[in-house]
Amino acid sequence: MKLTKILSAAIIVSAVSSVFALDGRTVMQNAYDVKEPYFSHALVQMDLISKDGSVESRKVEEYGRSRDNIKDAVFVFLDPPSVKNTRFLQKENKDRDDDKWIYMPKLRQVTRINSSDGDKSFVGTEFTYDDMSTREVDDDTHELLAETEKKGKFECAKVKSTPKDPADSQYLYRISWVDKETWIPVYIEMYDKKGKLLKINEITEIEHPTGINNTVYNIPAVSSMKNVQNGRQTNLKLLKLIVDKKISAGVFTTNFLDTGTVPKQ
Repeated sequence: MKLTKILSAAIIVSAVSSVFALDGRTVMQNAYDVKEPYFSHALVQMDLISKDGSVESRKVEEYGRSRDNIKDAVFVFLDPPSVKNTRFLQKENKDRDDDKWIYMPKLRQVTRINSSDGDKSFVGTEFTYDDMSTREVDDDTHELLAETEKKGKFECAKVKSTPKDPADSQYLYRISWVDKETWIPVYIEMYDKKGKLLKINEITEIEHPTGINNTVYNIPAVSSMKNVQNGRQTNLKLLKLIVDKKISAGVFTTNFLDTGTVPKQ
């Protein structure tokens, strides 16, 4: 092969490679765009582990709905008695903060969660209310730290995400390892405002249920949120899951939070 042809082939290969090369924003956009079931209904075991290793186990019923990639979720705490009948509703919004409400049985009323309360604990867990929300991709700048890096059994892209507006996040930055097969962030380090590691969110198991039109979903099944500064951890395990079976729109309302009665279809 003549030198000119070799050089031309090399240029073409280089150009094609650059077109398909990953960058940080693309990775996080892929994670944001992961297909959600139209509806989901799950039973979850939640274990709150204290610094001394003692465990408080909870059962939580979850309802989910996704429309045009906008997600709504309801959480109903079934036991133990200390949190039984606590109910939480989150409605995602585009271009503004998500709406959140909680029903506390002791107060017997539905309370709106203000955006200023985003860094507060969600029902005593190591998740904050902001951790429950989905950040818009362009709320952060995204730096690709590694195109491929192993994290557990997952082949990941590693990305550092920094808020464009520091006041818009409780974290100085986050580092995510995103599984390149499912585009799910399976390991996230969250750093406090002083730049010290605060929490680690890890997913160790992913389920692949089939919904309507034979759509295969990727759903985190076993995960944890560990606070490395206070030594506490919250573990989540999916016990049962039904996808794409219609759920009454009335479930995703503050009226359901108040009554706890599932409306008829």
